[in-house]
Amino acid sequence: MSSSHERNDRKRGRPEGAKRFTPSRIPAAKGQHAHGPDKDGADWIWGWHTVVAALANPERPAPKRVIATAERAALLTERFGQLPTLEIVEAGAVRERLPAGAVHQGVAVKTPPVAPTPIDELGALASGVLLMLDQVTDPQNVGAIFRSAAALGARGVILQDRHAPMLSGALAKAAAGAIDVIPHARVVNLSRALEQLTELGWRAVGLDGEAKLALAEALDRSPTVLVLGSEGEGLRRLVAEHCESLGRIPMPGGFESLNVSAAAAIALYEACKTAGAPAA
Repeated sequence: MSSSHERNDRKRGRPEGAKRFTPSRIPAAKGQHAHGPDKDGADWIWGWHTVVAALANPERPAPKRVIATAERAALLTERFGQLPTLEIVEAGAVRERLPAGAVHQGVAVKTPPVAPTPIDELGALASGVLLMLDQVTDPQNVGAIFRSAAALGARGVILQDRHAPMLSGALAKAAAGAIDVIPHARVVNLSRALEQLTELGWRAVGLDGEAKLALAEALDRSPTVLVLGSEGEGLRRLVAEHCESLGRIPMPGGFESLNVSAAAAIALYEACKTAGAPAA
């Protein structure tokens, strides 16, 4: 099996003269569905961008299995060279290994998750924006938030250990590869994590629809931890109390609220723009 570093090198193209690898074709396996990590700690992720990002990530453990249609297998081989765990299957066989309705685009990978980064390491260089999610539990929303965080240049995402979904399955698909691009941390206590980050030079700003200040007014050019709560409950009291400032997204159209992933994208844009601005 090739190392993760070798896989990362190969993403730039197969070396000249290298032999083309033709994986074996296997039959469909009936009745197999992914409902969570198996006993080996691996879980399925699917979708073209999601799978490519996972295979290109040198920090992710080697995949247990890669299954793809003939067309997708050829593209993977072109990009990464020989993948010993790659198996060619019919599209139906990919579907049968995944949850109902999974949009797999002809490819799926069974892989251990990306390891979280310790909070002190993630916050060691106080610069830019970190995003913290307070009990945001919907996988689709969390995946979309990861995608926005990566696109807008956030430094990382902080999740609560027990009240956040695993970074696999539908979440990974919604993130479109972002979980392999942007680091994340998992912490037991968000309030304590904010205390640690404050000591490292970060300033916490919470998003609150009832805040007196607009978000642009609550932000400054300091390294910022942008804290978002769940759609129903918002920020919990202790987490909000550990924020230096609270801000709201102005809504001149009169609509009461936004989906949390949409609110995160708007808030991240404002925070990354402000925290990344040069000092006056």
